[in-house]
Parts: sequence; structure tokens; C-alpha cells
Amino acid sequence: MKPPWTSRRPQLSADGVAVVRRAAGLCLCYPDQALFDRLPLIRAALAETGTHPQVAAVAEFAEHLAGQELLRAEEHYVSIFDIRNRRSLHLTWWTDGDTRRRGFSLAAIKARYRAHGLTPPGSDELPDYLPVVLEYATLEREDGSKLLQEHRGGLELLKFALIGAATPYARLLEAVCGTLSGDSPRTREEAARMARRPLDGGPELVGLGTIGLPSYPIATTGGLK
Repeated sequence: MKPPWTSRRPQLSADGVAVVRRAAGLCLCYPDQALFDRLPLIRAALAETGTHPQVAAVAEFAEHLAGQELLRAEEHYVSIFDIRNRRSLHLTWWTDGDTRRRGFSLAAIKARYRAHGLTPPGSDELPDYLPVVLEYATLEREDGSKLLQEHRGGLELLKFALIGAATPYARLLEAVCGTLSGDSPRTREEAARMARRPLDGGPELVGLGTIGLPSYPIATTGGLK
């Protein structure tokens, strides 16, 4: 029996994990006016989820973003997630790079979505775009968690890259990685070794609405309707 003065932080529930992932995915979208308009809802959903490190990390970012001017937020986003892929939000880039294998990996993710009756993103966005994957993980929690776990190395590499860039976006990746099973790699090198594992094959996405947060229309880029 544990001494009465000791206590453990309650485990984040499955619904709590879903809220963290969904909120993080929304916050990782381009910070346009639509996202700013939804920040009160995102923050309210997080506030109702309880006191957990992952919840606090996303809530901290949402509070930070809410205090930014729109133009400044947009400029920062572009400077962090630039086209040179140093901090890519596309998960297969971290495992496959710009190789032929990446096409097979993307097709496998699309097939995975379709297998669950969901519609893949349209031509404007790739199926491995992290906000899309995080929405999938709230719609199909078991397979979504598996997909995120398969890309744990890439997520951790992105986290290290964002920490190195000294950006608040690192808090979102810390939260997402914190919802996965097992310990995070301690170094970038350990994360890189993890990311070299081949992606398992698998099966596209439609609206959300199951956890009180707005649906990200997967067939468009960064829009939030």
C-alpha cells in the first residue's frame, strides 16, 4: 500500500488524448483568421480536459497564439515551416525523404484512411500532413495511434528541430509525442535511428465533431470550416 501522502497524477484518458491531438493538429495549421476565431473553443476544450502536462503544453501554445497579431503569427509560421523541409509537417519526409519510396508510403496512408471509410485529402494536401494525421487519430483512435507510433521517430525529429528553432510550436510536438506509448528518445541521434524504420503498409478523412472541436476539412489546405 502506498503511503497516504503520496499520489500520482491521473492518467490522461482516451478522450483527453483525443482532445490534445485534435487541438494540437488545429494549432499546427496555418494561423489564418479562421484559426484565430476558433481559439476560444480550442482553449475551452482543453480547460475541460483536466490538468495534465500534454494538455498544459497545448493550452500554453493556444494562449500564446491568441496574444499574437495575425500578421506576426503568419510570418512566424512561414519562417518555421518553410519549404526547405528543415521542419517539415509531412511525416513521410522524415522517414523517406525525397525518394521513390515516399510515394509508396503516401499511397499506403491513403489506403489506410479509405479502409476506415474516410476520404483522403485532395490534391492540395498530402495524407501525411501532421494536422491530417492528428485528425485521423481522433476519428480512428486505435489505428490513428498506431500510425502516429509508426512515425514516432519523425515526430521526435520534428520536435527536436522546433526546440532548436526556439519556437513555441515545439510545445505542440512535445504534447503529441507525450500521448504516445514508450519513452521519447533522449537525443536527436536516437530519434533519427527510430525514424529509419520502414513504414508499415496500410490504408482518406472527413469531418470531426466528436470531441467538441471544429472539423478540419481534409480535402483542403489549412482551412478550418
